[in-house]
Amino acid sequence: MQDSALRTLIALANSVLEKSELEPVLERVIEAARQLTGARYAALGVLDARRQRLERFLTTGIDDDTRELLGEPPSGHGVLGELIRDPKPLRLPDVGGHPRSYGFPIGHPPMETFLGVPVLVDGEAWGNLYLTEKAGGGEFTADDEQAVVMLAGYAGIAIGNARRLQELSGRRDELERTVAALRATAEISRALAGETDLDVVLALIAKRGRALVGAGALIIELAVGDRLRIVAVAGAVDRGIVGSELPAEGSVAGRVLELRRTQRLSDELNRARFHEAGLGRLGLEAGAGLYVPLVFRRETPGVLAALHPPGAGDFSDEDERLLTSFATSAASAVVTARSVTNEQLLAREAATEDERRRWARELHDETLQGLGALRLSLAAARRSSEPEVWRAALDDAITELDTEIANVRGIISDVRPAALDELGTEAAVEALSDRIRSRGIDVALTVDLDWEAGRSATRHDDELETALYRIAQEAMTNGLKHSGAQLLTVDIAEADGHVTVSVHDDGQGFDPSARAEGFGLLGMRERVELLDGTLTVVSAPGEGTTLSARLPVRRRPAANGADDPVVDTTAPARRSAASSRT
Repeated sequence: MQDSALRTLIALANSVLEKSELEPVLERVIEAARQLTGARYAALGVLDARRQRLERFLTTGIDDDTRELLGEPPSGHGVLGELIRDPKPLRLPDVGGHPRSYGFPIGHPPMETFLGVPVLVDGEAWGNLYLTEKAGGGEFTADDEQAVVMLAGYAGIAIGNARRLQELSGRRDELERTVAALRATAEISRALAGETDLDVVLALIAKRGRALVGAGALIIELAVGDRLRIVAVAGAVDRGIVGSELPAEGSVAGRVLELRRTQRLSDELNRARFHEAGLGRLGLEAGAGLYVPLVFRRETPGVLAALHPPGAGDFSDEDERLLTSFATSAASAVVTARSVTNEQLLAREAATEDERRRWARELHDETLQGLGALRLSLAAARRSSEPEVWRAALDDAITELDTEIANVRGIISDVRPAALDELGTEAAVEALSDRIRSRGIDVALTVDLDWEAGRSATRHDDELETALYRIAQEAMTNGLKHSGAQLLTVDIAEADGHVTVSVHDDGQGFDPSARAEGFGLLGMRERVELLDGTLTVVSAPGEGTTLSARLPVRRRPAANGADDPVVDTTAPARRSAASSRT
């Protein structure tokens, strides 16, 4: 082998080792083969994944105009197909004389002498190197074949490296998608653990699902009877469509919901389906679509609809796999959030009914019976003609009416004390303490709140004041009714941007781990959680019970609209008015 040829091979070997891009290496292989053999034309064909047809065909020696005239590159018929079927070096004096010659297309340059060598990757043929028209009109020699076999070996190394890099890149991309799916699923799980608001959960599902498959928009539709309600959106879509309802019948989402099977639609087909289902009137415009049912056990609450913009291409098999896998966690989140919401509604209804029964008992057992006794007393007096009997009956009636008025006021106060609206938390809790004391239990009350003490210009907002009163009321009532306590110690204090309500009774206590929570405690927990607070209950048999709630301060807007209002000088007067009631 000549020194120049050897140098060419060494340089080419170095380029194969140095370059990671396949195309430049293959182009250098073709050019080196043409130079080493003196061929006028050279080409390199790379087989497809099934190694049956040519996937790529690189040439040198043919100008751009001729290549344009020839049209589509060969796919592997004729003599080229012979090398694919039988991957061995092939030298021909006249390629047109070979039995499998397929002929040349119109405009193809004339070619006679031919040298073809297979390109092997790990011992398997993945392409061929072709040379035609040796300079001087002679045939290709054994030395030419040896040199081209070496070049084909370099091409095989380059193709093998490129395919391995492609596989690694594909695996990396798949791993990244899988990690993204796991992250999205984990985020949904974490959100569900700390969030029971279904709207918040749905918004997070829409946002993460869209990012997972790179969709232009994602819409969540939940089944409501025979209709589908849009409940959450993410991406390039008008948020104003949330809450819109469309018939399930005739829509892609309705069909997916019915069959519980994913549907992937092309750009053109999805636009047509959008028009048929009337989605266009909502201002929705979409290209390709990927519709995935939310399936959890036997429930299918809705559909995830991922949409590409028109002309952005179709969703892939991998997109379908990822969104289908994600939809399982999303469905679990939706079903669980719905279940929690329903349980809360049922518990709230049960608590409301329990309160109604209690008021009905008090009205029946005390007020109605007292009024009934009063009626009997007055009816008996009416039958008497003695003035003394009339006077005694009237005195008794006035006393009984005073008692019943007090009872009714107590019931009204339990429902909503006027002092809470008119004078604030301290006055309402002091009045509550007086009513508890009148039922035979001592109450040690301490209240230190900023507005009542004159340290703040504005009261707490309505929700916080109501929560503080109801927590104190429920805890004190529990201590009165259930603990057998003789003393309730109640502390309500404001400091560091929080209000703490603490109620301790010296009663019999209980084991919190062995006792089911009643509706009263459930109601307190709900109130506290809705206001971003914390609730703790500490108790043990024979050691009484301490209930503590800590809530962040929320205030009403300043009356004068200023950002830094002056301290309200009427607050101490309100506090004095409240104290005068006790």
